[in-house]
Amino acid sequence: MDEHTGHEGHADHGYLHNKNKEAYLKRLKRIEGQVRGLQRMVEDEAYCIDILTQVSASTKALQAVALGLLDEHLGHCVAGAVQNGGAEADEKLAEASAAIARLVRS
Repeated sequence: MDEHTGHEGHADHGYLHNKNKEAYLKRLKRIEGQVRGLQRMVEDEAYCIDILTQVSASTKALQAVALGLLDEHLGHCVAGAVQNGGAEADEKLAEASAAIARLVRS
């Protein structure tokens, strides 16, 4: 069992398999910079619409990361489980469905 996620068999994540880890880290660091910029804008009492525009940009950037990770999860983790069949396939499909539902609600 993975001590970080509590899931078994997750040592080979799709985004690692596809060598995209560095790209995800780069995107997340860029988003972190955007959020720090938002903090400065609020501290400096920037115009509300300008802040909201930056919030929207940060949100879209996070959604793009989430969709990329979801796509890779479906293509790697879920597809592999479905090929193997059984309870693991059902579990992975339910897990993916729940993740999609969370993304749609966000």
